Amino acid sequence: MARHEQGTVCDAVTEAPGSAPGSWRFERATREQPSLGRMNASVPVRASGTWLRRFLAFVGPGYMVSVGYMDPGNWATDIAGGAQFGYTLLSVILLSNLMAIVLQALAARLGIATGRDLAQACRDHYPRPVSLLLWIACEAAIIACDLAEVIGTAIALKLLFGIPLILGATITALDVFLILLLMRRGFRALEAFVIALLAVIFVCFGVQIALAAPPIQAVLGGFLPTPEIVTNPAALYIAIGIIGATVMPHNLYLHSSIVQTRAYPRDEAGRRDAIHFAVTDSTLALMLALFVNAAILIMAASVFHAQGRTDVQEIEQAYELLSPLLGAGIASTLFAVALLASGLNSTVTATLAGQIVMEGFLRLRIPDWARRLLTRALAIVPVVGVTALYGEQGTARLLVLSQVVLSMQLPFAVIPLVGFVSDKGKMGAHVIPNWLKILAWTIAAIIVALNVKLLFDTITGA
Repeated sequence: MARHEQGTVCDAVTEAPGSAPGSWRFERATREQPSLGRMNASVPVRASGTWLRRFLAFVGPGYMVSVGYMDPGNWATDIAGGAQFGYTLLSVILLSNLMAIVLQALAARLGIATGRDLAQACRDHYPRPVSLLLWIACEAAIIACDLAEVIGTAIALKLLFGIPLILGATITALDVFLILLLMRRGFRALEAFVIALLAVIFVCFGVQIALAAPPIQAVLGGFLPTPEIVTNPAALYIAIGIIGATVMPHNLYLHSSIVQTRAYPRDEAGRRDAIHFAVTDSTLALMLALFVNAAILIMAASVFHAQGRTDVQEIEQAYELLSPLLGAGIASTLFAVALLASGLNSTVTATLAGQIVMEGFLRLRIPDWARRLLTRALAIVPVVGVTALYGEQGTARLLVLSQVVLSMQLPFAVIPLVGFVSDKGKMGAHVIPNWLKILAWTIAAIIVALNVKLLFDTITGA
């Protein structure tokens, strides 16, 4: 299918169905380059054929989004949860993943139905000062996410190749060239790279779970909620951390944009089909993220908790103990390889999210390499400084801080998203039904409340 004319996406969706001429779905009309510029509608889709062949054209964005749900920032909470409480918190991972599936489906719906990504929608709806504050909060979240990726990748380089942490953090700046190369080869090449690394992570943890051989009955029982999660303050704290670290705010901006890379017809029927395929793609991809996060916790439970090592909380501790406790030298290596793949993958998606946010909120376009180097420098400098001053234990605390910053920003992405997709004036025929509105606002309230508690407990040391 030929790519649509630039500008028609925005023009086609600004006027509300059945409204008088000149009325708009958003406060201001967007008449500019569509989200992601030349990549918008660059991937052909089939107008006919079997359901599977049509669906395969939409496969990709969901897997790019799933990267954020298994990035290095999630590993510490999963390891600590499994080591301290066995399989008990698997139900929390399942719950947080279900929340993520709903929110990412809403982000995809917003992008396809309105022709705007979440950043553009915020800019067009809110007053200028509010949209600038939202942009600043989102940039802080992206830098915090990048911080976790720098630390995770640097730790992986140290574990695999013995590279000092400071040097490893500096080396991560070179990934800008990898991203530039992939982007020049087209969006499908970017997706293929991400999916290949996800396959590496999946295989690594699949082998580790096979080596650990956890009891199936105990694992399945862990997916059922127990009162201990609420009654035990330590379990509740880690449970809040798992949920708080699961839904990444930049993923909502990212997903609302990259679903528009498909060249589906920009009419009501085309958007309806695109929403169906995009939601299916993201749901299946996030089930992979559920497997990885659950695998990390199951591994920690079956290896550390089962042998009384409830003190294991950090990534490096897990690496050092895996092979001795499992009696297989390859276990620790697989763990580090998965960590490196996770860090590299997160780098790609965070870079793209940064571009989307800057262009969406500010209409500012700067070269990809400049944007990447700026964001990466803002993440590398704290890692190098903290490591030099406080040693490697300082970076572990910095990793926790990055997750707190992400938690602080999350409500500023979730609330606008749910508000937009619940508004018939903005979404037209694609507004979410009442049952989904209730579910979405409930999820938003739970996430906001848990993140506020996590932030309060972190500040007070509770």
